[in-house]
Amino acid sequence: MTTKFPVEKFAGIETPFYYYDVELLRRTLDKALEEAGKYDGFHVHYAIKANFNPSLLRIIKSSGMGADCVSGGEVRAAIDAGIEPGKIVFAGVGKTDREIAYSLDAGIFCFNVESVPEAEAIERLAAERNVKVQVAIRVNPNVGAHTHSNITTGLAENKFGINYEQLDEVIDIIEGLEHLDLIGLHFHIGSQILVMDDFIALCGRINELQELLHETRNLVLPHINVGGGLGIRYDAPDKYPVPDFELYFSTYANNLNLFPGQQVHFELGRSIVAQCGSLITRATYIKHGTCKKFIIVDAGMNDLIRPAMYDAYHRIENLTSDKADELYDVVGPICESSDVFCKERRIPETKRGDIMAMRSAGAYGEAMAFGYNCRELPKAVLSTDII
Repeated sequence: MTTKFPVEKFAGIETPFYYYDVELLRRTLDKALEEAGKYDGFHVHYAIKANFNPSLLRIIKSSGMGADCVSGGEVRAAIDAGIEPGKIVFAGVGKTDREIAYSLDAGIFCFNVESVPEAEAIERLAAERNVKVQVAIRVNPNVGAHTHSNITTGLAENKFGINYEQLDEVIDIIEGLEHLDLIGLHFHIGSQILVMDDFIALCGRINELQELLHETRNLVLPHINVGGGLGIRYDAPDKYPVPDFELYFSTYANNLNLFPGQQVHFELGRSIVAQCGSLITRATYIKHGTCKKFIIVDAGMNDLIRPAMYDAYHRIENLTSDKADELYDVVGPICESSDVFCKERRIPETKRGDIMAMRSAGAYGEAMAFGYNCRELPKAVLSTDII
């Protein structure tokens, strides 16, 4: 299926802007929840860091998903969108007192604790309110992932979680804190993972750890949060508009050994919103260099940072040209040499004013936009806005 963009409607909209296909988002949400719903005790939380656009959050809320948050601002965004506090989990290595206090007052489901000092801070603030708060320990399983080094999170060298070897001591400390109720373990090994062997390896570490805790402490915690990380096909957004959620959830169902009654939590972000979003931009100039041709567009790295930060691939389409392909570098207007979206890409012959789409930009696109060079942030347009 080839995505049909309402190009005639785009003509009257100032670029750059993010365009979201609401029908595809709803289809993705439905499929994710359908596949997770095949297994008792599987719960899906949307990772708000991927895209916190309020209109999208309201659609996600309407699906019944919970929220995975990594800042107080994300907790607030989830609550403002109507997501029940009892479905919100709060992770992140640097929770401030203000963020913790706000989340305690909101009555969220669980804090994923990443250090002893953090646990002690939550204890102090919970004691001031005389409330008991549910926490899970984020464990660093020392499991690698086939992804970019900047988005691996489960290795011993990473800043996230409690090291495997320290877990016993940390459990003792948390169990000794009067206002904390230890309910689970939390894991997350990385992002944009397409190789199921990585998730199978994580299941193996979780199984080992659960068995060890059961044997040595007679401890079985009711909640296991396996994180997220499921990737998408950036190279083929039309062929694979919805990720293979069936394979993803069945991988955990077939490889994760659970004790009776245990609940499993997933944090999906990129796989939910990436394919429904595109950055729409115009060709400002066509520049002929000494040895190559440049399409200079009006979107910059401040609008979509992933190519500059991760050397990430996004399919780029000229929506208003049906001419033969030529070889171009597509670059932005920012005064940085890294403001490049692609190099030596075959794109239909392009002229000034052509409308172009940078595909699969719904995750970590608008959410990571910034105002460098005093540029305005890109606006968002939903497909339902321009029918």
